[in-house]
Amino acid sequence: MIIIMEPEASETQIQNVINHIHDLGIKTVVNRGVVQTVIAAIGETAKYSTEHFETLDGVRKVERIQVPFKLASRDSHHDDTVVVINNNVKFGGDNAPVIIAGPCSVENEETLLAIAKVAKECGAKMLRGGAFKPRTGPRTFEGLGKLGLEFLDIARKETGLAVVTEVMDARDLDLVCEFTDMLQVGARNMQNFTLLNEVGGVNKPVLLKRGLSATIDEWLLAAERIMDKGNSQIIMCERGIRTFDNKYTRNTADIAAIPVVKHLSHLPVIFDPSHAAGKWNLVTPLAKAAVVAGANGLIIEIHPEPEKALSDGPQTLNFDNFKKLCKDLNKLTSVSLHTKK
Repeated sequence: MIIIMEPEASETQIQNVINHIHDLGIKTVVNRGVVQTVIAAIGETAKYSTEHFETLDGVRKVERIQVPFKLASRDSHHDDTVVVINNNVKFGGDNAPVIIAGPCSVENEETLLAIAKVAKECGAKMLRGGAFKPRTGPRTFEGLGKLGLEFLDIARKETGLAVVTEVMDARDLDLVCEFTDMLQVGARNMQNFTLLNEVGGVNKPVLLKRGLSATIDEWLLAAERIMDKGNSQIIMCERGIRTFDNKYTRNTADIAAIPVVKHLSHLPVIFDPSHAAGKWNLVTPLAKAAVVAGANGLIIEIHPEPEKALSDGPQTLNFDNFKKLCKDLNKLTSVSLHTKK
């Protein structure tokens, strides 16, 4: 349920409404807009009529939120949420799309530093790299663990790039938080409810990837769970879904999910063209399509020698291809931002 206050409602009236809702055992999320304040009542609101709240001083109207993801819904928060990393990297709103780049897995310090320097040179704002890797096969490379996190920290200090890496286990959360600027919840963990609850309790932005077979509602409900625990710094990441055809692409790139989620939710949405197709020569066209569709950023795998990468080499761009893509994206972004003005 959302309570829309009158534009001229006083701070006292707003606080009285909030206190009244809290007295009923219902949580609130307050969105203070330029013109008016909107209060989202989250909890057991079905037992109360809209008229119950409309009689309160300063209330203009009351509406029920029909979707199950109340906090993540645009109904409860009309303006775009802007997630800020380290005070200078901004996802969402009218900000230009942010490029996150790096290897699938952190392999060694030397290679990671080389990748980080190229990423920064090309305009990337964040460095990605897996220290813990969820792999289907039990005898494949599963990351360097803490050593990989330490290498990411070295690259961060050397280049100034913010770092995002995946946390796979709630028991590793404190360790991963120590070395990173944003936590990634991977596709295979999108419905790991224990992990979602834990990342919801930390003051660290979260990159939430869509599950391999997740519906949009399920994806948004995963974000809702994180928000319900107190963390609203969430970036949604579309990475392709598993469908009937895997002959030509690893997954099916759901570009349409970008504008759909931006319509339903106030949270920023980025796109992962590397995992979406699983083939390096499809990364560039998909990245461009995502930007045109309104993506607030891209997360791209790069490596100096993809054929020697310890994981996901076939979907990884080499440095030359990444540099060309970034030049093309700069032109595309310039046109897009100019059109918005």
